[in-house]
Amino acid sequence: MIPDFPLDHLALMGHADAPALFIQNQVYSYKELNLRIGRLAFLLKAAGLGDGDRVAVWTAKGLIACIMPLAAVRAGCIYVPVNPLLKAPQLAHIMADSGAKLLITNAARAKSLGKDDVGADVALWDEAESAAALEGEDASFLEPLPAGHDTQRLAAILYTSGSTGRPKGVMLSHRNLALGAVSVAQYLKLQDDDRVLAVLPLSFDYGQNQLLSIWRAGGCAVPLDYLTPRDVVKACARHQITTLAAVPPLWVQLTELDWPQEASSSMRRLTNSGGALTPVLVRDLRRLFGAKTDIYAMYGLTEAFRSTYLDPALIDDNPVSMGRAIPFAEIMVVRGDGRAAAAEEAGELVHAGPLVAQGYWQDTERTAQRFRPAPAYSRYGGIAVYSGDTVRQGADGLLYFVGRDDAMIKTSGNRVSPTEIEEVAVQSGVIAEACALGRRDDRLGEAIILFVRAMNGQSADEVPLRSHLKSALPNFMQPAEILWLDAFPKNANGKLDRNALAERI
Repeated sequence: MIPDFPLDHLALMGHADAPALFIQNQVYSYKELNLRIGRLAFLLKAAGLGDGDRVAVWTAKGLIACIMPLAAVRAGCIYVPVNPLLKAPQLAHIMADSGAKLLITNAARAKSLGKDDVGADVALWDEAESAAALEGEDASFLEPLPAGHDTQRLAAILYTSGSTGRPKGVMLSHRNLALGAVSVAQYLKLQDDDRVLAVLPLSFDYGQNQLLSIWRAGGCAVPLDYLTPRDVVKACARHQITTLAAVPPLWVQLTELDWPQEASSSMRRLTNSGGALTPVLVRDLRRLFGAKTDIYAMYGLTEAFRSTYLDPALIDDNPVSMGRAIPFAEIMVVRGDGRAAAAEEAGELVHAGPLVAQGYWQDTERTAQRFRPAPAYSRYGGIAVYSGDTVRQGADGLLYFVGRDDAMIKTSGNRVSPTEIEEVAVQSGVIAEACALGRRDDRLGEAIILFVRAMNGQSADEVPLRSHLKSALPNFMQPAEILWLDAFPKNANGKLDRNALAERI
C-alpha cells in the first residue's frame, strides 16, 4: 500500500521532545519544529498569501529555508527555493517565470538586487526578521493540514540547475515530496537516532530530501553551509553524524582529507547521487570508513526525484552499477521502438509511478517532450518520465549507466560515452577527476578532449595516464588532447559544470 499524507505531516513523525533540527547552535524538538512551521504559515496567511501563491526563498540554510517547504503548503502556498549560489540575473529569471509574490532573503542579498530583478509587486521579507518573528510568545499559528487534504496539489517548484539552457521549473505535488521521503527513509533504513549532515543545497531535490527523509524517520537534521571540505569533516566529528550525502566532486575532495576517528566512527551510511561513483572512489571511501559504513550509489532526476539505488552489499563488486528501482518507482529500459529492451541491450531509462512530477511550470512544449504516456507494458501506466539517459540492465538484474543522448561524443562513426572514458581515466590512479567532451573536427566528426585534475600533492604527468588509457580503451576512444586543471568548475548544485568546460574548447 502506498502511503498518502500532506507534506507538512513530516514535521509530526518524530517524538515531540526528540531533536528534529540542529541549526545555528540551537536544537529544535519536533514539538518546537511544528510550532514554528505553524507560525510561519500564519505569517504567510496574514500577509494575504495563499491559494497557490508562489513563495521564493533565496538564503543560506537558516531556519526559514529549512521549514518553508512545510510552512508554505500549510498556508496553501507553493514553495520556490532558489539556490543561494545563484546571482541576481538567475534569480530574476526564476522570479519572473514562477510569478512568485514573496521573496525572503537577507539584507546583503537584497542590496544586490535591481528594481527589475524581482518585480514591482513582489513583497520582500528579511530572513533574520522573519526568523525572529517565529521565536516570540505570539500563540497565533496554523494547525497541520487535515489528513484528507488533496495530496495531488502543487507543493513546490524546483528549478533545475540550468546546465542546459534556462532553468526550468519542475512541479512537485505533496505526494511527490512526501512519498519520496518515505521511499528514501525506507531503503536507507533511517532510524530515529540518526543524524544527517545536510551539506547539499536545499534547492536541489537530493538536498531537500535530506531533511524530509530524516524527519520521516523521526531523526535529526544538521544543515551545514561549508566553506571548505574540511568543515564537513569537523561537523561530522562535532555532531557524531550517522549519514552523509554528497555528489562525486565533493566525495573526491573529502577522500583527499584525513578523517580522524571521531569524525568517521559514528558514520552508518554514505549516499551518492548527481553523478556516478567510480571504482577508485568506492575504494577510497571504503578505506576511510571501513566495512561498517554502508555506501549507497543512487541515480535520480528532478522530474521523478529518484529512480534507482544499489544495495550497499553489492557495491564493492559492482561499483559502477545504478542498482534497481527504489520503493514506489517502476523503472523500464525502453528501446527506440517502444518495446522493452532485452538483458544487456541499451535503451532509454523510463520512470513511471507516483514519484513522477507534474511537468514543467508554464512550459507545455518541454513537458510534452519529457512527460509522455508510459509504455503499454508498464505496471503503473499513466504518464512517465523519459529520462534521455541510455542504460542497460545486466543479466544480474542491475542497471548500468551508458550515457546521456545529448552528451554522447560522435567520433570516427562511433557513439562514445564520455562516462566510460572518465571512469577509465580515474582508474589510472594518476588523476582525481576527469571530464570528457567532444570538439568539432572535420576529419573525425568530433575529437575527444579530456579535462583532468591531478591527485592532491601530485604534479601533472601525462605519460602514465596516456599509457593507462591506451591499455584500457580502443583507439577511437583515445583523447586527442588532455587538458590539466587545478580545479574543476562546479555548477550551483556542486556538480561538475560541463557547459563551462565546453566553452573552453
